[in-house]
Amino acid sequence: MIEAGSRMRSQAPPPAVVFEALTEPDRDPARPWLQLLDDEQRPQILLRERPNLVVWSSLWSKRPDAQVRFDLASDGHQGTLLRWTLLLAEPLPDPSLLGHLRRRLNELINANLRYTFGQ
Repeated sequence: MIEAGSRMRSQAPPPAVVFEALTEPDRDPARPWLQLLDDEQRPQILLRERPNLVVWSSLWSKRPDAQVRFDLASDGHQGTLLRWTLLLAEPLPDPSLLGHLRRRLNELINANLRYTFGQ
């Protein structure tokens, strides 16, 4: 698997809370954040190491080989530094599709998820 994209941003709650949101995205129906597009599918949890690591299966039927790795660490205060990493098998998709996959992860994690925590 090749790292095809990665981004780190802070999240307001501690790692244990972010871990739960990533492993149980429908846990709080008042705060939905994993809103999938028509070409996306709900990921399966491939690996979880509480509270520092979560690996999802692919969100995209076009790239069933894809995995999304989440590394969670304390930000030194009460929040979390969350890094998502998109992993793909070769060959990498064309630049247009690759850009779409990266944008969607950034939207889901660094917008939708963050907003549910009031950021």
